[in-house]
Amino acid sequence: MQSIRDRIDRRVLTPGSRLPSVRAMAEAIGFSKSTVVEAYDRLAADGVIRSRPGAGFYVSAPLAPLSLDRIGAPAEREVDPLWMLRQSLMGPSEALKPGCGWLPDDWLAGGPIRKALRAVARSDADGPLTQYASLLGSPPLRALLARRLDDQGVGAAPDQILLTESSTHALDLVSRFLLEPGDTVLVDDPCYFNFLALLRAHRANVVGIPMTPTGPDTTAFAAALAEHRPRFYLTNSASHNPTGATLSAATAHRLLKLAELHDLVIVEDDVFADFEDTPAPRLAAFDGLDRVIRIGSFSKSVTAAIRCGHIAARPDWIEALADLRIATSMSGNPLSAEVLHTVLTDGGYRRHIEGVRTRLARARARTIERLRKIGITPWIEPAAGLFIWARLPDGLDAAKLARAALADDIVLAPGNVFSTNGMWSDYLRFNVTMSDDDRVSAFLARACG
Repeated sequence: MQSIRDRIDRRVLTPGSRLPSVRAMAEAIGFSKSTVVEAYDRLAADGVIRSRPGAGFYVSAPLAPLSLDRIGAPAEREVDPLWMLRQSLMGPSEALKPGCGWLPDDWLAGGPIRKALRAVARSDADGPLTQYASLLGSPPLRALLARRLDDQGVGAAPDQILLTESSTHALDLVSRFLLEPGDTVLVDDPCYFNFLALLRAHRANVVGIPMTPTGPDTTAFAAALAEHRPRFYLTNSASHNPTGATLSAATAHRLLKLAELHDLVIVEDDVFADFEDTPAPRLAAFDGLDRVIRIGSFSKSVTAAIRCGHIAARPDWIEALADLRIATSMSGNPLSAEVLHTVLTDGGYRRHIEGVRTRLARARARTIERLRKIGITPWIEPAAGLFIWARLPDGLDAAKLARAALADDIVLAPGNVFSTNGMWSDYLRFNVTMSDDDRVSAFLARACG
């Protein structure tokens, strides 16, 4: 009975689908025919299935709401991307979170945000407080984003930018725009774990490409293009999450040549752009937003409480994405856009982010030193960003270590949650801003000793 309910929950069996015959089901799952008959009868009594005399049993129950954590084999669900998100977001307030993906409160722009909120509240214009946003979102913010993109070498006019609720919302819109269930998407392996959870929700077939310190392995990338004919490739080019790698110009050139050859769209997530001292190569810059879609937000560098992301793409795609946005969420958040624009145009924010970069450099150095003393080896030494991707000694299982750490109110990020096929099982991702704590080091020393 549970097996059949699980198939219905996972959409393998939908209303009107015919169940296997009693004989076929008995042979498939190893129970006797009488047991299968009893299970079918009980499910029919519950209204889950119905019998059609002479024709068999059919699913009658309406579909339950989609439950992402029930997709896949139970062994894959124990410590997976959704487990990681739940631990990061729902753990006790006093928990240490070296595995999370954001800055601590005292690193964020609290002063400029409060100043911006007061300025917006005092403004004579009521629109941001009372009205829907315009079709593409706040014109002043889009103009500012266009100038910031130009500083990274990405040429985009304001009407090539669509504001969204966040970079995750941006990726969701792009996925709705580009994907049909069953389409293949290429991702880096490892990659940001919520990429995997979101693509799972879109019923995509996700294929991982091994990551190197200068970007994805282009030989494996070419082979995957030929074998899978993917719809798009999703990546971070700068301050890669979780590895901290930086895309090289040579790798970018090769990727774009392959994308052109195979008519591949590339989606480039650039949410960590503000943490770079010098802009790294961007696929969107080399491509000119022809087949590259650039998404981003300021939830990591300004505040997660102001939900405002963006999509930059060629004009015809922006027009279609704006229509899709209307259909799914009507309008953006003009209040968030106004506050964010006020923060970004205040001179205090520039000084704030320069200070954050300096603190990050010091925190990376301290975290690497602490990890090496314990015997945990960084994959590379990143030039920028929040993360250190590091290998545990003696092949220790990072997922088991992460579960054990919860007992000490420590949230770690095990390597398998960043992988399409559970690789990197002896790696952890460390957020350098939350790893410089003696309690974290003491736990890791005991676990690795």
